[in-house]
Amino acid sequence: MKKGLFVLAGLAFMGMGVTSQVQAKQNVCVFDLLGKAGETFKVTEEWAVAAKEWKADIRLISYQDEAKAQNDFESGKCDAVYMTSMRARKYNRFAGSIDAIGGVTSNHVAQKAISFALDKRNKRRLLANVDNQNYEVAGILQFGLAYVFVHDKNLNTIEKAKGKKFAYLQYDIAQKEIVDSLEMVAIPSEISDFVKKFNSNQVDVIASPAYAFKPLEIERGIAKGGAMFSFPVVNITGDLIIRPEKFPTNFGLQSREWFIQQLPRSFALVKRLENAIPTKYKLNLPKEDEVRYQKILRDGRIRLTKQGVYDPIMMSVLKRARCTVERTSFECSLGGE
Repeated sequence: MKKGLFVLAGLAFMGMGVTSQVQAKQNVCVFDLLGKAGETFKVTEEWAVAAKEWKADIRLISYQDEAKAQNDFESGKCDAVYMTSMRARKYNRFAGSIDAIGGVTSNHVAQKAISFALDKRNKRRLLANVDNQNYEVAGILQFGLAYVFVHDKNLNTIEKAKGKKFAYLQYDIAQKEIVDSLEMVAIPSEISDFVKKFNSNQVDVIASPAYAFKPLEIERGIAKGGAMFSFPVVNITGDLIIRPEKFPTNFGLQSREWFIQQLPRSFALVKRLENAIPTKYKLNLPKEDEVRYQKILRDGRIRLTKQGVYDPIMMSVLKRARCTVERTSFECSLGGE
C-alpha cells in the first residue's frame, strides 16, 4: 500500500513538473527598426499566438536597438531573439550565410533559399552548440534585398567609388572585407545609425533594403542628385534564434513550419516597399557592369567561405537557387561554390 502511495506521489510530482514546463513563459527579444509599430513585430505577435498551440507561452519584448536585443539575449533576459541573420550568424552559420554578399540576386532566389533552409530535412543544420550553449533557428523572414544608395548619382562605377566612405554594419566582417577590397573607406556603423551618417554626409555610400527607406528617411540623403542603384549587393533576412531547452519539445520544428507559411506574405510586403520608392531615384547599371560586380562579389564569397565566415553547404544552396532562376548566368558552368 505504501509503495502504491509513493508511486502515485511520484507520478503527481512528475505531472507537476510537466505542467510547470508548459506554463513557464518564454521571453523573446524582437528587433524591428520601427519597434512595436513595425511589420516584423506584428508577424511575431501572430507567431506568439500560434505558439500557444505548441504549448509555449510567449512574452515579446520590443527593441529598436539590435545590439541591445542581442545583449539581453546573451545575458539570459530573453530565451530567444529575433534579429538580422548577419548578426545571428554567430549562433548558426548555416542559416546566417543566406545573407552572403551577392549570394541572392532577386527576391525569387531569396524565397527559394529560405524555403530550403527551413525545410525539415535541415533540422540538424539548424541546431548548433556555441560556447557550450545550445541554439536553434526557429524561423527566418525576409527583410529585403539591400541596394546601394549614393549622394551623387555619377558615382556609378567601382572605380569612381574608390576612396569614398561606406557605412558598413560593424558586426559583419564580411561587409568590411568586401568594402576594403573595393578600396573604399569602411566606416563601422549600426543599423540604428548608418542612415544618419549618410544623411549628414559623414559617409558617401550605404546599402539598405526598402524596409528602411521611409522610416529612416533615406530620401533626405539622395534628394539632391543622389540615386539608388537597382543592383542588389546583399540580402537581408531575420533569424529567430531560440534556446531549445527553454521551449516545449519539437517547438523549433513547428515554429519553422509556421514561418514557411508566412513567406509569400513576407515577400509581398518587400515587393510593395520596393515599388514605393520613387522611380526617379532608381538607376539601372549597364549589364556588363552588373556581371563584373557579380564576379567581384563571387570572388569575395569564395574567400570568406574558405576563411570560415560562410557555410559551404549554404553557398552551394544559394548557387543552385540562382542558377535555377537565372540559367544563363556566367557562374552556372563554374565550380568553386
